[in-house]
Amino acid sequence: MKKWLLSFVAALAIVSLAACGDTEQKQQSNEETKTEQEATKGDFPLTLTDARDEEVTLEKEPKQIVSLMPSNTEILFELGLDEEIAGVTNFDNYPEEATKKEKVGDMNFNAEKIISLNPDLVLAHASSMGTSPEAFQQIESAGIPLFVVKDATNFESVYETITDIGTLTGQVEEANELIQTMESEVKAISQKGQTIAKENQKSVWVEVSPAPDIYTTGKGTFMDEMLSIIGAQNIADSEEGWVKVSEEKAVQLNPDVIITTYGYYTENATEQVMNRPAWKDVTAVKEKAVVDVNSDTVTRSGPRLVEGLQELAKAVYPEVYK
Repeated sequence: MKKWLLSFVAALAIVSLAACGDTEQKQQSNEETKTEQEATKGDFPLTLTDARDEEVTLEKEPKQIVSLMPSNTEILFELGLDEEIAGVTNFDNYPEEATKKEKVGDMNFNAEKIISLNPDLVLAHASSMGTSPEAFQQIESAGIPLFVVKDATNFESVYETITDIGTLTGQVEEANELIQTMESEVKAISQKGQTIAKENQKSVWVEVSPAPDIYTTGKGTFMDEMLSIIGAQNIADSEEGWVKVSEEKAVQLNPDVIITTYGYYTENATEQVMNRPAWKDVTAVKEKAVVDVNSDTVTRSGPRLVEGLQELAKAVYPEVYK
């Protein structure tokens, strides 16, 4: 939540100072602006601030990159950096070329392996900061630049991540083009969603983990934003983040549509829901409106989120998103 700490009196003072035309401050401001503009062009050396609020400096365009998150890897490939990717995690399964890269571990990274690849840049992720702090420290102690990407929770923050990675890798133009393409596709889907009258919006239950530990997605998640974009209601929007919900409460919500996101990793995901005795009177089950979508496309904060959005839209409103 944004905190607005603006003061009218302070604003007047700033305007007054600007009017006075302090030459030194103007010169400093111009130099800072020039530095920012140069960074956006992909010029090196450059410095960017990461998710830790740490300044990371690259002296030259990286030619050996290790990615510690599948979403980072997908962005790198989309920016045309196949040859520059030296290592990825065990979870990287897209595109196919990613599976052929050197593996550096899972959530517990092999720092020695990463260092042995002699990377010019290691792209980490904020969601893994708490699992491998010693590995991060070991990598940086070896003099290797390590940039921690923010944990994106909406499309806007994904665009920021793509911008950062594009800048760090000297692929600024490619990053801008990718963002523009994604924005255009999201806008087209959103425009269709806006045609659905509020009284006709379907309520949707998103299940990201099956019984007995049932988890859904509340506010502040990609799925919540996606449902809003396509003109649907997240029936669990009273919750925050990824939350565990009892089967009894889920049944009481009585959604029009049920979306599962674990079919890629679990067989018969939709059948599992349809065959639960306690769910037989749920509207979505009675109308067989239970659909599985690809987990990776709706949860990974990368270019394929648009594919996930399209798949979700067709699952909820097949008659609208043909």
